[in-house]
Amino acid sequence: MPPQQAPVTGKASRRSWLIWFTAAIVYLLSVFHRTSFGVAGLEAADRFGVGAAALSTFTVLQVGVYAAMQIPTGVLVDRFGPRKVLTAALLFLGLGQILVAVADTYALGLLARGVLGFGDALTFVSVLRLVAAHFPGRQYAVVTSFTTAIGFLGNLAATVPLTLLLAGPGWTPTFLAAGLVTAIYAAVVAGRVRDTPSGAAPKAGPVRAGALARQVRTAWRVPGTRLGFWVHFATMFAPNVLTLLWGVPFLVQGQGRPAATASALLTVFVFGSMIGGPLVGSIISARPGTRMPLVLGYLAGAAAVWGVLLSWPGQIPVGVLVPAFAFLSLGGPASMIGFALARDYNPLSRVGTATGVVNVGGFVATTLTALAVGVLLQLTGGQFRLALLAIVVVLALGTFRMLVWWRRARAELFAAQERGERVPVQVRRHVWDAPARKVAAAA
Repeated sequence: MPPQQAPVTGKASRRSWLIWFTAAIVYLLSVFHRTSFGVAGLEAADRFGVGAAALSTFTVLQVGVYAAMQIPTGVLVDRFGPRKVLTAALLFLGLGQILVAVADTYALGLLARGVLGFGDALTFVSVLRLVAAHFPGRQYAVVTSFTTAIGFLGNLAATVPLTLLLAGPGWTPTFLAAGLVTAIYAAVVAGRVRDTPSGAAPKAGPVRAGALARQVRTAWRVPGTRLGFWVHFATMFAPNVLTLLWGVPFLVQGQGRPAATASALLTVFVFGSMIGGPLVGSIISARPGTRMPLVLGYLAGAAAVWGVLLSWPGQIPVGVLVPAFAFLSLGGPASMIGFALARDYNPLSRVGTATGVVNVGGFVATTLTALAVGVLLQLTGGQFRLALLAIVVVLALGTFRMLVWWRRARAELFAAQERGERVPVQVRRHVWDAPARKVAAAA
């Protein structure tokens, strides 16, 4: 069982809120860069002269780099502090987007998206580490949900506004300006962000590979961390696959919608997540026992939505697409429950590493699914209904593994209670069933 946290007590200061907002803007920028190919995918295919499978490689590479860097990012944040890591993230994001602006070959385009993925990877874990340090535990889920809501403003900017800019000024001026603005913002973060309320930063001693490996292994062995990984894996990948790459091609090529209509429909994901994030955060902060039931409810609903979308005869009406996308958009807010699990089951000194482990889940699922959809499109001659079945398969896998680790996390909690060990109240409240309520009441 995890040791008791040493969280901020009382009320977060105004300075902490300003520091969080400064860092949240970094996340907004990273989400914009991450999702920019969601509407630029068709332009990228023309610019680089590639087909569906090669186009999916852009997202697979970017998200693959992101996923591979999550655990190292968590370790770096715990060791060097989020301010330094966020500053580096902005510089890499700016460089990557500048490379995208000038790329005129497939190889250079891949390199640019890889650099973007690296910068993006350094961002979210750093912001959550700041939240854990500056805010009391009862506010963690709410502030995290506000962070994701701000991030989705970047997603919103990467839909209709980006479509209009690509049709107006064009590819190079649009992405060049975005890269320069991002790099310049690094100076703001370096000057304004503080790692802790006192301003103290972690002391970065010598980095020993053995110690880092033990830190990761320790976080991974915690059943709550593993449960958070599979919660994140199962909930957030499907919206990602649509908004990062395949949403516009599905609606334009698979459904015969105009490009402007397709990009407008993708904004449903943005607004749904922006509204759903704070709502879910408020619910799980007030009633931690609802966390896993909310996840299960979302996964059951998502399975039903995909059943409707993939079995609908002919063109799917807008009146069906909008509520379907609105429900699927709640996968992002639901995935934040995985980070709450990581925070509550790990000490503050290991929260960055555990958060990185959890964050790998959804992006591994996104990478595998985006590639599978591209390959299936190539093999089936552009049959989107068959290709998108890959989402259903990955959804089933993630749900099954999540249920396995929910059972194991509960079993460890009950065993610890039987041994007379003191279990933090925030961990007890994650368990939702009659035996758990009985145990928690007796504790």
